[in-house]
Amino acid sequence: MFAKATSRFVKQIDSGGCLIPVSCLNDSDKLQPLALLVKRRRFWLWQKTKYISSDFTLGDVLHGDQPLEPVVVESDFLTYEGTFGDSVAGKVETSVGQLGLNVEGKGSTKLQSSFGSLRKQEVDVHHLLQHSEGRVLNMEHSLVQQSRGRRGEVFCLLKEKVFTTQTCSIAEQVQEQESCGGRLSFAPRRIQVSVNENGSLQLDSNVILEIPPKTTLAYSIIELDVKLNGEYELCLLPDTHGGFEVDGVKRLPLYNMVSVVDGLTDRWPGSAGAVPSEAPLTVLRKDLEALSALFRVFVELPAARRSALFRAVSEVLAEKEVVSVVGSALEQLCRGEQPALADLAELQPSQRRTAQALLAEMGHEEGEETGAQPAPRLLSATHALLSAADEMPDAGLAALSCCCNPETLLAVECLLRSFLSGGEACLGDGALSALTDEETLRTVELLFSSCSIALQRGPAALVASTGQQPGFLPLALSAAVTGLAALGAERG
Repeated sequence: MFAKATSRFVKQIDSGGCLIPVSCLNDSDKLQPLALLVKRRRFWLWQKTKYISSDFTLGDVLHGDQPLEPVVVESDFLTYEGTFGDSVAGKVETSVGQLGLNVEGKGSTKLQSSFGSLRKQEVDVHHLLQHSEGRVLNMEHSLVQQSRGRRGEVFCLLKEKVFTTQTCSIAEQVQEQESCGGRLSFAPRRIQVSVNENGSLQLDSNVILEIPPKTTLAYSIIELDVKLNGEYELCLLPDTHGGFEVDGVKRLPLYNMVSVVDGLTDRWPGSAGAVPSEAPLTVLRKDLEALSALFRVFVELPAARRSALFRAVSEVLAEKEVVSVVGSALEQLCRGEQPALADLAELQPSQRRTAQALLAEMGHEEGEETGAQPAPRLLSATHALLSAADEMPDAGLAALSCCCNPETLLAVECLLRSFLSGGEACLGDGALSALTDEETLRTVELLFSSCSIALQRGPAALVASTGQQPGFLPLALSAAVTGLAALGAERG
């Protein structure tokens, strides 16, 4: 709930800017001026950068006993109120393996937010440069040692933050209007955020979080470029990036096509991954080729193993929260770490069983390992598929879940290949036979539109176009669809 409210707040006031929404309420107290954060670049281009708070400030990891006291300028920022909403209605019939799904529902999502008067703190960078000149990092400090030993991690300083000045409450109400056969449910949500000034608060909600004053909602950072001897520079321009020097060479966080666990260091061989505004999808053609190579490991699996993995992945995709938890666990496995499965405890029992089933397919049970460990390529491909699905909007993920049958996946993959090749998709193509059903076609249209790809229907063909700032969403969609199609294809 808190992450949704802060994400919407930043999107409205600083879209495309430098502010980063706070995703965890528990991190708020750590986010003080000159606090050290670790920027972790993820495995795949479509994944959002992750910022990890620490218990240290820059002064804590510098050599010497002289304290580093920042000069902080505090000012009024803005008064924030907003109301956002939409409505959804639909009916979907599909199947996953032997499981039939029939879902019909309608509802609305409404976001009302009023954080009241907000203030901002900014570090005086000129003072920081003067009083940190000549200082060096203690390269033996535990935080420095652990961060420089991980590929793709960068030290960052908290430069500014936006925080509340009064008690606020975030309330979430789940509205269910559905007729459902099978296991898939339709659950539109309403989120309300309002200020509690006089002790009286009226909210139509079943979950309420009270947020105290001085809670950080968003912040911006400065990256550090760290040398082998501990000397460092502040990356003051937005197009300069930090990192740790290793063996005399600055180690950049490169994206890999297969996985870091394979020891590969090749950059993503296709395009930059992000689609410019209103650009043709052909810019992702090379990326689709690379994705097909990545997911070939699914095709090589024995039929029974592939079917079991497809069933486990399909069930996970029906639950956004489960996708995030399992994706995080798989990322830790890709880094050679044991997954911290504490997040499983936060899931509902049915969700926990779904997550554990997929992790078991990957060779890991909760609290123990099974005898057979997954090959690095299989682990990497599964992580790529789940991470792409996790980056998709809720509506897109729900539509993708409804497409989890071989015939529909074949049609969606065929659409993608046609669009990425620069052509249109002919509805008379046998591979698109699943789209002759009007409800299935509407679901596929929702899937594409949620990822900034609009489908225009012609007399006998479909044509795709992108909107403003589609970013990495089309690439994430391509990864999710290509992976599922390879995993779910019926092959002899």
